[in-house]
Amino acid sequence: MCVNYRPPLPEQLDMVLGTLVDLYKDWDWPLETWKDYLAPIVRTDANNQRKLSLASYGMVPRRHIPAGVKVFDTMNARAESIADKRSFAPAWLRTQLCAVPMSCFYEPNYESGKAERFGIGMADDSPFFVAGLWREWREADGNLATSFTQITINADEHPLMKRFHKPGDEKRALVVLPPEDVDAWLGCRHPDLARAFLRHYPPERMKTWAAPQAPRAKKVVVPETGSLF
Repeated sequence: MCVNYRPPLPEQLDMVLGTLVDLYKDWDWPLETWKDYLAPIVRTDANNQRKLSLASYGMVPRRHIPAGVKVFDTMNARAESIADKRSFAPAWLRTQLCAVPMSCFYEPNYESGKAERFGIGMADDSPFFVAGLWREWREADGNLATSFTQITINADEHPLMKRFHKPGDEKRALVVLPPEDVDAWLGCRHPDLARAFLRHYPPERMKTWAAPQAPRAKKVVVPETGSLF
C-alpha cells in the first residue's frame, strides 16, 4: 500500500483546481508526503466547486490515538472493508469524499531480489488525482483540523501495479481517478454509487521508474579538543 507520495507544487495548483488561483500559492507543504504530513486535498464547496484544503495524511492522526492504544496506520483505506472499519466507515457513509492531487507515488519493487523504491505516475507527467476520504478533528486549541486517507483496491491482475510489494503479498493499488470523473466523484452523495468509481486506471496511461531515496546526510561530530586550533 502507498505510504509516501509527491504532491503537486504550489505553482501547479491552477491545473489541479481548473481555475486560476493566487491565495493558495502562499501555502507550503513538504516535497514528499508521509504519515501525518500536511498536503493539499480537493473537496467541493457549497456551490459544488472544487475547494482546496490542507490536511494531514492518515485518517487518524497520531496525536489523536488515545494513550495506551497501540499506534496504527490509516493512510490507506481498503475498498473491501471501507464501510465496516471504525476509522473509515463514518466518513464513507457520509460520502466525505476528496481527491488527493499528486505528481507521483512510491512503491517497493522486489524484481531485483531486494526492495527498491519506484515512482509511479502518468505517462505524460501530468498531475493526477487519487480517490480519498476526509474528516475533521477538534484540536486542543479549539480549532478544526482536517485529515485524509487514500482508497486502495486489489491489484493482483493489474499489469503494472502487480509488480510491487513483497513476493507473496497481496498486490494493492491506489484508485487513480480519470480526469473526467474527478468532479463526479467529489459530488457523489451515496456510498453505493461511489463504489462505481473504485476501479483501476489504464496501465498504458501510466509509467514507472526507479526512484531511490537520497541518502541522509551523516551527522558530523566535532571532537572536543580544548583548543581552537
